[in-house]
This record gives sequence, structure tokens and C-alpha cells, in this order.
Amino acid sequence: MDSVMLGLKLPTDPRWVNIAEKNIEEILIDHAYCEQKAASTAISFILSFPERTELVTAMVAMVKEEMSHFKMVHDKLIARGIPLGPNRSDKYVVELIKFFPKGGSKLSNLIHRLLYSALIEARSCERFRLLSENLADPELSKFYHDLMVSEANHYILFLTFARDFGVREEVDKLWDDLLVYEAEIMKKLANTESIHG
Repeated sequence: MDSVMLGLKLPTDPRWVNIAEKNIEEILIDHAYCEQKAASTAISFILSFPERTELVTAMVAMVKEEMSHFKMVHDKLIARGIPLGPNRSDKYVVELIKFFPKGGSKLSNLIHRLLYSALIEARSCERFRLLSENLADPELSKFYHDLMVSEANHYILFLTFARDFGVREEVDKLWDDLLVYEAEIMKKLANTESIHG
């Protein structure tokens, strides 16, 4: 899925792919941590909203899927003789979650978290598509194509939950505002050897 289909307001700078390919080890390490954090996010939804049975059921499946993705990326690191290394902060996510104010009702917090999660998955999907189409390594190219499909499904899932739990028109307005904000983040972030940077 390209940036237009995902609703992203600013496509990734094409130069990012060149940086990523030259620093594929760093990309793989960062990617591994992204998958681990995605699993942690799914667990946090279960812990925070246990009364939302449909959401909990979906998040249980997502935890399993994200951890399987973590293992797949970690296996690629092992095959290359690269240790996982220390966790690193994701500047993109740090900036993104500043958009919605702290506090508010439990429902508004749920919708905000779902929208953040949808957008992170959308940007990951777009980046994975670029990697799948531009990496010279055919194995990694196929790997990122397969993961791109998964990220697209997660993006749709999170956005659908947000729209189902909230008032559709209000949620869509929040989503559009968040997309505009995210585009500004992407302008400020330098092209770095990270999934979202």
C-alpha cells in the first residue's frame, strides 16, 4: 500500500531507502525493537481495556503475531552475526504521542491510543513497501513485502476499532488532524537508519 492509500499526508523521502540499504544492520535492529514494542502495545490495550472483549481478542492475536515477527527479525540478525544490542528510543513515536492532550475520559484515551497505533502501523507499512521494492537482497525484499501486508491489516484494524468505539465524524476529524501533525514530524526528522526516522 502506498502513502495515498494509507492516508499519509507526506510520503517518505526516497533517499531514505538508500540510507536504509547502506545501514541494513541498524534497520534490522531498529525493526526488531519496533516489533517488540508493537507486542507490548497490544498487551497494554488488554490490560487497560479488559472489558472490551472484541478488542482484547484481537490484541491477543496481535501479540502472538508481533512476537513472531520479532523472532523473524531476530533470526535474521543472528544469521548475520549481529547482536540485538540495547533498546533505542523511537523519536518518531515520542513526538507523535504529544499530539493528544493528557487526561480525558477512558473512552477518549482509548480512541487516541488506537489512532496513534493505526498511524504507526500505516507508516511502517509504507516503509516496508519501499524496502520490499528497492532492496537488492531478494530474501529481505520478500520478507518486507510479506510484513507490509501484515502492517496494513493492523492499520485497518486499529482505525476500525477507533471508528467503532467513537462517533465516526469526530474520530475521522481527529484522524485527519493527526495525519497533518505526523507530516510535520516527518519533515523535521532527518533520514536516519531507523524504521520511522
